[in-house]
Amino acid sequence: MKVKRALISVSDKAGLVDFGRGLKKHGVTIISTGGTAKALTEAGIEVTKVADLTGFPEILNGRVKSLHPKIHGGILARRDLKDHMDQLAEHGIDPIDMVVVNLYPFQETIKKPNVTREEAIENIDIGGPSMIRSAAKNMSAVTVVVDPSRYGEVMTEMDQNNGEVTEATRLDLGREAFRHTADYDEAIYEYLEEDHDFPPLLKLVFDKVSDLRYGENPHQQAAFYKDEMAGPGTLVQAQQLHGKALSFNNILDFDAAWRIVNEFDELGVVVIKHNNPCGTCVAPDMADAFRRAFDADSVSAFGSVVAVNRPVNAETAKAMIEPFLEGVIAPGFDEDALEILTTKKNLRLLSMPDLPYAPEARDVKRVQGGLLVQDADTLTESRDDMEVVTTTKPSEDDWRDLVFAWRVAKHVKSNAIVLASGMTTVGVGAGQMSRVDSTALAVKKGGEKVQGTVLASDAFFPFPDAIEAAAAAGIKAIIQPGGSIRDDEVIAAANEHKISMVFTGSRHFRH
Repeated sequence: MKVKRALISVSDKAGLVDFGRGLKKHGVTIISTGGTAKALTEAGIEVTKVADLTGFPEILNGRVKSLHPKIHGGILARRDLKDHMDQLAEHGIDPIDMVVVNLYPFQETIKKPNVTREEAIENIDIGGPSMIRSAAKNMSAVTVVVDPSRYGEVMTEMDQNNGEVTEATRLDLGREAFRHTADYDEAIYEYLEEDHDFPPLLKLVFDKVSDLRYGENPHQQAAFYKDEMAGPGTLVQAQQLHGKALSFNNILDFDAAWRIVNEFDELGVVVIKHNNPCGTCVAPDMADAFRRAFDADSVSAFGSVVAVNRPVNAETAKAMIEPFLEGVIAPGFDEDALEILTTKKNLRLLSMPDLPYAPEARDVKRVQGGLLVQDADTLTESRDDMEVVTTTKPSEDDWRDLVFAWRVAKHVKSNAIVLASGMTTVGVGAGQMSRVDSTALAVKKGGEKVQGTVLASDAFFPFPDAIEAAAAAGIKAIIQPGGSIRDDEVIAAANEHKISMVFTGSRHFRH
């Protein structure tokens, strides 16, 4: 279908002028509104203003400008129906063959800090979605373009086909247009439902980032999608600088690593394997922190993913080049560090933008036939929130290690036990069916280093058996939520072995 008349009204003006010039090259009459018309005119591109076409001015501060039969009649008329074309002629309406529209930046507006409800409402587009839907409904004859990244493709097709856009492309663009307006309306709905913690209707909108080689296993197909409302500093914002393409499991591990390392304001390093931290360290020297985190469980750390919450320097890169790692994620890499790390052909290097970390407010888990939705576990307790419940009190060094281990335990699969010393994990017991088994596993992992460590448990101890096991291993302090009906027995066991115990009053299950 050859394009003779195009209506252009865009909020995002990227590529607008070049596309306008391309349309003019094909003799296309351009109809436009407001700022779009101004931008095209200033570039020397002749346009017909919508108000001149309709004979009716913009009113209500621009709320009404394109809602007119001369616009929507020109877009919606079926070219294959004589009755439709006769009605256009009767009313002096010319067909419109292309609609190029993108919408008021509602999503961007509501992301601004302290945005008012009034400002958000004024950024709800009315005429734009109407024109897009009209054009998409008539995609058999009308080309609708909502994404500036498609301008080049459309223009190439017009160049190759004497100003025509093929039916296949029109249908593809029409589908994209309906998705565009659906996403837009969903964002508005979610914003207006913000007073409901969990709205009666939940729609999740994600854009595909890439297909993946496979899922958790080679027989499973997979893809990676981006949440349109993703917070800054989250994994989906990462830029891959080097290495093989990310796998499904890589992405899960990078996400887990980045979440944990952002628990700490101090310089921290996290080593992840199968979504659990096998080593974590907070220390002033980055290379030292990496070595300590890796050595915490060097057997498990084989083929791991590493996160650092500072730009990686050359000394740390030299330490990282020795073991086998799947990848490293950090807020940047020094030039020398990058030169060192890129000598490993397959090592995946992810650089995070310099943005504040803002994890999602909701956590979503799929079950067969439905979803579970909850507030994300963003609670970070401080020492002031905690209570010492034993006769023996933690030393200042113990307190630092207890709080450190508690933050790590929050990210370990439940039942979670974390042993730590010197702001470094010593042993981690993850995902066991009983807490005493997790304790035994953490002690086994720590080996000779367990003596004199502290222990963090993500939930309360239902029996004193794990305390007995901890005492036998030489653990000197414990942090846990408390709240068991046998708390008195657990505290008594700790007092008997002169172990200090701290209650946090909150738990951090991670199923």
